[in-house]
Amino acid sequence: MANSTAKSAFLQWYEPHHQKLVRYCSSKAFGVMSAEDLVQEAILATLANWEKIKDRDKLLGYMIGVVNNLVRNHRRRAPFRGQWDEQQLNALESRLGDAATALDISFLLKAIDQLPKKQAEALQLFEISGFKIKEIAALQQSTEGAIKTSLSRARQHLRKTLAEDGRRLSVGERLHIYTSILF
Repeated sequence: MANSTAKSAFLQWYEPHHQKLVRYCSSKAFGVMSAEDLVQEAILATLANWEKIKDRDKLLGYMIGVVNNLVRNHRRRAPFRGQWDEQQLNALESRLGDAATALDISFLLKAIDQLPKKQAEALQLFEISGFKIKEIAALQQSTEGAIKTSLSRARQHLRKTLAEDGRRLSVGERLHIYTSILF
């Protein structure tokens, strides 16, 4: 009976954060696993440790940490492979209907993976998941000014990296398209 009580208590705390977590998982899951699987694994891992979570007001931050750990562990376990992932490109193309834009998005996601961890996370939280700078600062235990700097540096790095590929879309356009295909 205590198990069902814990589940209902968890669901009550989790419900307001569901959409933001789904959007964040969608941005982190590319090339790793399906977003739905990542959300489910994060929920199960959080539920398993529900009784150990002391500050439940920071549940979303805790769950983002769980997602980051799941992705990191999955990538660590996966063998190195330098091959083209046709299946991922086809999934993007089917959502967009345009192979060139799908390729642009694929380049963008690979460039985001090359950013320092805090910058990539801040960019994904702000641009893709729709978090406010104040929320990101609380999640990363940083100041709003530091988050703004991280976002600026991430965008600058992406502009530089993506300008070299000769593609027709700007960083902002690529982020906007990627965000729109997630939801």
